[in-house]
Amino acid sequence: MAVKSASNDYNLDRPKAPQVSRVLTASKVFTGRRGGIVDDGAVVIVDGKVAWAGPRGQVPDEYAALPVEHHPGATIMPGMVETHAHLGGFAYNAEPGVPDPEVHDSAWHALSAIKVARQLASMGVTTVQSLGARNFTDVAAREAIFQGLAEGPRIVASGPQITATGGHSWPTGGEVDSITQIRHMVRSHHKAGVDVIKVMATGGFGTSGSAPWNAQFTTEELEVIVEEAHRLGKHAAAHAHGTQGIRRAVDAGFDYIAHASFVGENGVTAFDADVADQMARQGTYVDLCSPPSYPAVEGETFTPHAKALYDHGVKVVVGHDIGAVYPPSAYRFGLMQMVASGLPVEEVLLAATSRGAAAVGLAGVTGVLEPDYAADILVVGGDPTERIEDLANLEEIIIGGRTFHPDYMPEFDIAQFGSGDSGYPLVQPGGLNARVTWIQRRQRAELHPAD
Repeated sequence: MAVKSASNDYNLDRPKAPQVSRVLTASKVFTGRRGGIVDDGAVVIVDGKVAWAGPRGQVPDEYAALPVEHHPGATIMPGMVETHAHLGGFAYNAEPGVPDPEVHDSAWHALSAIKVARQLASMGVTTVQSLGARNFTDVAAREAIFQGLAEGPRIVASGPQITATGGHSWPTGGEVDSITQIRHMVRSHHKAGVDVIKVMATGGFGTSGSAPWNAQFTTEELEVIVEEAHRLGKHAAAHAHGTQGIRRAVDAGFDYIAHASFVGENGVTAFDADVADQMARQGTYVDLCSPPSYPAVEGETFTPHAKALYDHGVKVVVGHDIGAVYPPSAYRFGLMQMVASGLPVEEVLLAATSRGAAAVGLAGVTGVLEPDYAADILVVGGDPTERIEDLANLEEIIIGGRTFHPDYMPEFDIAQFGSGDSGYPLVQPGGLNARVTWIQRRQRAELHPAD
């Protein structure tokens, strides 16, 4: 381990900008709690935390000397949370222009993670949960931002996903094949500094040879992952497309389910109400990034199970699989799709703020505008509590009391994923073709002569 100098003096400038204590006022404040609307409101920021929030006319006298920023016609709200991202996405699309790019693999992924994290922050995401990264580069990115080497959102990091040998996302480096190996892998992740343990409970659409509808681990194996994660003070998240794997992960007590696509063992999509009810009873958090239903459903949104899960009382959150499926610019589009699926706007905002924070292990830390919560705040022109589209009007992004200056972000183009309002096309480039190919092959086999 490297030894730092005793004086800790590297002749470097202080990396973090100073926090600015101040008072923000706006036509409306949304606190992040259900029904938490304050008209003509104010939020007081002191030393990087929310010190007070309420009606502007009731700001305590002790804050009278603080500078005041007025935002007429705007809404102050908590910063938003992306609960499912893969921050190293750029590293898979480009590589250093040198003779041996593999030498720079870890550094390249870490720099990619910083860029994707900044792009998310530029969309109003002040906290992001990374659910899979090679070489623990999401941990390095988290530390770089925390220590002021870069600016960006809070990162909740998982490191490499735990998977079966040759299973979904095996190239990230988390392959295991026994309970002993599972325990060792979870403990090794803990030693590397992760915040959350992520497992691939089923196959996935993005790995060649993987069957998303089949489970990759037994319930007993999944229980060991949850046991070890919880023993170490971490929450456990499971990638699960297939209903078999979803059921096993829920039975095992996972805190978070990614995708919940409800793909049957025959490759056909069929929502399982019993599993949804169990998730609701257990308080499981579920993100909504699912592939299109098969057979295709006319008019289906890009969050195909959002309304069914919501109707069953499941705690849905905002996780887009950023960096693997969607680019950061799609964040707001995902919220609009939740509304298009039939969820009330307030429910979507709760999923993106306070509930999202709880889902990534930061309950009591961020996602709410109340005293002693982190000053992770958005000032939005208009009223997103009435029109989710107003989230496009970001007047100010504040992370930990510091104003974040956003990067340029292109408009998300839905044409790259589908056309019209019907959602995804049935057949897409890449992994989604695997299901169609497998079903067609099975159908042909059934017609083959038996004698």
